[in-house]
Amino acid sequence: MHTGRTHDWNGDLLDLDAYLDRIGYRGERAPTLEVLRALHRAHVTSIPFENFDAVLDIPILLDIPSVQDKLVRGRRGGYCFEHVVLFAAVLQRLGFEFTAMNGRVTLGEEKILPATHALLAVTAADDERLWLCDVGFGCGPLEPVELADGAEADFDSWRFRLERREGPFGIDDWWLYQYGADGWRHRHTFTLNPQYTIDFVVGSHFVATHPRSPFSARLFAQRFSATHHHRLDMTAWTTFGPDGSSTERKIEPAELGRVLEEEFNIVVSAEDLARLEEGLASAP
Repeated sequence: MHTGRTHDWNGDLLDLDAYLDRIGYRGERAPTLEVLRALHRAHVTSIPFENFDAVLDIPILLDIPSVQDKLVRGRRGGYCFEHVVLFAAVLQRLGFEFTAMNGRVTLGEEKILPATHALLAVTAADDERLWLCDVGFGCGPLEPVELADGAEADFDSWRFRLERREGPFGIDDWWLYQYGADGWRHRHTFTLNPQYTIDFVVGSHFVATHPRSPFSARLFAQRFSATHHHRLDMTAWTTFGPDGSSTERKIEPAELGRVLEEEFNIVVSAEDLARLEEGLASAP
């Protein structure tokens, strides 16, 4: 596979200092594997996953100024397309070579589903291997996973595995598995076909607006760390541990703002919060 900056990801428009401050990174700024690992971990544990703009029918813009205003300067999160265009701009600024890709979220199902997930395949200046960077899924991995058939990774007891299979169209598919309470379960599949910003714009439009998209009407948020994965699905707040254990409770609509700020590190405006609370209260 050819890797490289096959497209301009607008790293020159990025406020790199503000981004690094947002994720709490104080290390070296060089295209090395050590830096890639540190940036990946800092990003996924600092910037949460959420789809509130889609639920509120607010356009989700993928240009760098808009994404960094929301995810960097504002205490908001985003979904995979927003995370990946931001991380791609960072990698470009630091001199990494990478290819963007689309994935199909499977969550254990074998049928062909739409390509609505964004990922990156990255190489570092001091390492010849190819690394999967999956910063926009909401529940890890904490660090890049080597893009090699059978590769397994254990990050603070969160376990992942990659497998390569022949796909339905004769093209090799890659499958990312995550270990949980029921053992290994594949969570998405992807090919190494390069994607560009416009491809993500098209995919994001489907995810944010199509009535069959799970994110167009259903409030969803995730926050990931080395010890816990918090997931909010409408009013169901579930906390998972790396051993597969979980606890769940229901929240009241009036609790939403406090739970988002204290547990998910997300702050929304008073107007948006009122609309989200109203949607939860009127949901069947």
